[in-house]
Amino acid sequence: MRTVNSYQYILFYKPYGVLTQFSDRSETLHPTLKSYIPIADIYPVGRLDRDSEGLLLLTNHGQLQHRLSDPKFQHPRTYWVQVEGIPTPEALQALQQGVNVQDYKTRPALVKPLKMEPSLPPRDPPIRYRAAIPTTWLEITLAEGKNRQVRRMTAAVGFPTLRLVRAAIAHLRLDGLELGQWRSLTDSELKELYKLTGSAKDVRTGKKKTP
Repeated sequence: MRTVNSYQYILFYKPYGVLTQFSDRSETLHPTLKSYIPIADIYPVGRLDRDSEGLLLLTNHGQLQHRLSDPKFQHPRTYWVQVEGIPTPEALQALQQGVNVQDYKTRPALVKPLKMEPSLPPRDPPIRYRAAIPTTWLEITLAEGKNRQVRRMTAAVGFPTLRLVRAAIAHLRLDGLELGQWRSLTDSELKELYKLTGSAKDVRTGKKKTP
């Protein structure tokens, strides 16, 4: 863990029902990040809704946090999305090209059906099950992250989201993390992250490199 005179970068596998914050300001009694991560003064890069799961990046590096959160930098985020029904080719094309959601049109996205259900721990509570209605897993990669965007996109084309898991943030993957587990980024992951965000800092100290 990087602690003294250095930035910290943490990957966390957020479970369903956990708030993406360290305190429950509304006193909803839902678990927060504090229940899992015993590190002070780090903040999530972007958010995952309480009813979404998956990869969360946390850091105390403000500039990097801004660059990854600001839509104008268009850093990819990949989601595994279980939807109700079997999306038609027309629905998939609409998701790829952009759909009208509330007062905006989403940017083009990469969308493909998954041939196999991803290997994930059971959700608690499980999704609703309807014997007469099949479900489909999609992989959706966005370069923007508006509030509840994926859910609104699939609903807009007639296939409601049942389960939503963020699988990747750029090159950072959910692979290797257990549900509720966190770890520090490796040096190679950090180098790629700095390259992605246009930073020229030393991955071990967070200080600017000198020529």
